[in-house]
Amino acid sequence: MSGITLDRRDGVLAIALSRPERLNAVDAALAEELLDVLNALMRDPDTQVVVLTGEGRAFCSGMDIQGGDPSGESAEGRVQRLHRGIAAGGEVTARLREIPQPVIAALHGPVAGLGAAWALACDLRVADPTTRFVLPFVDLGLSAGDCGLSWLLPRLVGPARAAEISYRAQRLDVTRADALGLITEITPEGADLDAAHALADELLTKSPYGLRRTKELLNASLDAPGLRRQLMAETAVQTLAFFTEDLTEGMTATLQKRPPDFKNR
Repeated sequence: MSGITLDRRDGVLAIALSRPERLNAVDAALAEELLDVLNALMRDPDTQVVVLTGEGRAFCSGMDIQGGDPSGESAEGRVQRLHRGIAAGGEVTARLREIPQPVIAALHGPVAGLGAAWALACDLRVADPTTRFVLPFVDLGLSAGDCGLSWLLPRLVGPARAAEISYRAQRLDVTRADALGLITEITPEGADLDAAHALADELLTKSPYGLRRTKELLNASLDAPGLRRQLMAETAVQTLAFFTEDLTEGMTATLQKRPPDFKNR
């Protein structure tokens, strides 16, 4: 059975983690299946926005530590199996940042462990009141550096808050997550996916070149060694923008006092 479901509609790809009976706990097969989809998006000019959500009562309850061969008797071996699963989860985190399309997470219920890493790797996060980020690692004898969390969390909330959350294995309800700047929009209960699609529809009205290059530059800024290196990247991207059809449409629409129509040219 597939671990994810896909829903394509007019420039938007909605990806749902589809193991609701396990609260969308992630095994290696699901991570690898999702990674295949994300890899294809790297070269997909038709998909402009991605929505990531989970079926049922949870966004994602983390890695499925009960999955696979608990006896350790598979030909692969326990260490190799664990390494493959964790590495695949981390690759998904990286690809969510690297694909050119903005990614909107539609959150509800537990957003735990690996699921928190994937949610924080998304560009925008829409959440309903049942959402709770759960980072239990140090209470379980694990490191809170899991599938990108030790890179993502300090950049989103600052190093001091990241340390507090990680060291104390804190749970963040939607109110605190919002106060920390992790949430784009709080919706009524059960409305997170609809709100994510509404936000995706809004992004579809924007310049495809502008959105993709803006995501690229925002990500590059997180690793940039300094302002001048980032200025070089911005100058190259902005110069190329002057030679795109998007600029022509955007400027024409502004002069004609109408909304730009980037999609249907």
